[in-house]
Amino acid sequence: MPRLTSDARHKVSFTLNGHAVTAEAEPRLLLTDFLRHVVGVTGTHVGCEHGVCGACTIQIDGQPARACLTLAVSIEGADVRTVEALAPRDAEPGRLSVLQEAFRRHHALQCGFCTAGILMSLDAFLRDNRDPSEAEVREYLSGHLCRCTGYVPIVAATLDAARELRDGGFNV
Repeated sequence: MPRLTSDARHKVSFTLNGHAVTAEAEPRLLLTDFLRHVVGVTGTHVGCEHGVCGACTIQIDGQPARACLTLAVSIEGADVRTVEALAPRDAEPGRLSVLQEAFRRHHALQCGFCTAGILMSLDAFLRDNRDPSEAEVREYLSGHLCRCTGYVPIVAATLDAARELRDGGFNV
């Protein structure tokens, strides 16, 4: 068996936001860099690069994951979703998901740097919990750092989106 060097590149095939993708990655390349610089999907932000801030949160096989802690080669065969996939697929351009629209309505972002990761986490959270309490939302958000909003509008937007989803909204 040939010995792999750090220069060896591997083909990685996966589904990204509903589309099949195949690209090459070095074994040590982080998923954040792979998505942004190789695949060209830039909604995933690079924050602390230690998995603490949550700005790089995406979904791998439906579960939130820190892209800065994930090697690109490890997503072979996975279903990866980034913030670009939140808007309804069959919607006209510019249409927002229920959660994104609630963030807009409640001014739940300011600089927007942390927003993509928070949205990806809350998207998964609201899929599993359509009736969260404020305390549950705050606990869930404890894995994300936002230096601008103080979290109050983010919590309000999340609770509002949950209400709308319970009352007939379909896309988180």
